[in-house]
Amino acid sequence: MSMNSAGFYEHLPSVTRFTAVADLANYRAMPDDWYVATTDVASSTQAVEQGRYKLVNTAGASGISAAANALGHHCDFPFVFGGDGAAFAVHRSDRQSAADALAAVRTWAGEELDLDLRAAIVPVRDLRRKGKDVLVARYKPSADVSYAMFAGGGVGLAEQLMKQGENAIAPAAPGSRPDLTGLSCRWQPMKAQNGLIVSIVVASYPGRDNDREFMDLVGEILALAEAGSGRHSPVPPQGPLLTWPPRGLAIEVAAKAVGMARVRVGIEVLAEQLIGWVSDRTGHSFGRFNAGRYRREVAANSDFRKFDDGLKLTLDVSQPDLERLTLRLERAEASGHCMFGLHKQHNALMTCIVPSAVTSDHIHFIDGAEGGYVCAASMLKAKLGRLGSSRA
Repeated sequence: MSMNSAGFYEHLPSVTRFTAVADLANYRAMPDDWYVATTDVASSTQAVEQGRYKLVNTAGASGISAAANALGHHCDFPFVFGGDGAAFAVHRSDRQSAADALAAVRTWAGEELDLDLRAAIVPVRDLRRKGKDVLVARYKPSADVSYAMFAGGGVGLAEQLMKQGENAIAPAAPGSRPDLTGLSCRWQPMKAQNGLIVSIVVASYPGRDNDREFMDLVGEILALAEAGSGRHSPVPPQGPLLTWPPRGLAIEVAAKAVGMARVRVGIEVLAEQLIGWVSDRTGHSFGRFNAGRYRREVAANSDFRKFDDGLKLTLDVSQPDLERLTLRLERAEASGHCMFGLHKQHNALMTCIVPSAVTSDHIHFIDGAEGGYVCAASMLKAKLGRLGSSRA
């Protein structure tokens, strides 16, 4: 084993075109002495039906935020946001810190959000012993931010094992709180500009994890999406509008403070957002902060496309573009090359991790605002269930 395996991700070459994530040559095998952590909101479909999707997204991002603060890596470790959960990987030297952070997140999610957030952590070597691999690519949408892409089936297996109760991380003691500094939920939903926001989850056909034909299909789907009319990111190129008072104030305060401290934190968040709103309206900079620059960075840094043992897209599309994508996916599914879930809505949501508003390394997770990845994954799960029944 390489002596510098702790620096595996730090030294992983990056790709700057998203279509490159469809090429397995751009992935590297994660060292055996790393661990994969996964989180997932139990009964997330019911929470969505109750209109609690912003809370679900916040819980989904909280594990990444807590791990980033616990590790001190400022998000320079491999992670992926999945709507109602997340996955990330750490070297063995960071395993206990990550597990402690997730234990506190579980308690916080239950006590503050009334959500059951499951969490687990498993050695990469164990996933390989079970027949799956963990391959990682690093995609840089901008100069200051990168997102991990996972292939090989290992992360999907880790999530499956978590849902079966294996490798579980128990909640921390009642009243425990993770460090969620930077976790932000202030943005209003972003309305579709081309017609619809569509959330798509595309998975390998059972038994064919990320094989060559599936990855070729992923490349074809991405090319088809890029060939469509208009810009497909739900985030406008100039960034979303800053509003005041901010949306999601209560959620952000709950992430940062308890007891009477919530009043102080609430006032701080309101003041910060007021400064941003004034800067946005006037073009004036306050110290090192300029709202126009920040909004453009938000657009550049957003993760509306990802690959984690399957393709996940949240796109702003016209009806003709959606019909072309859907037809190609249906043909691929009928031929046994993939299975997919798709959910349509009119708005997108953004959940953010912002270490500092005056630096450019803030990250922004995009999902559909009316069910998003949870509903698309539920559709895929139903198809897999029918497939399993037909094979029985």
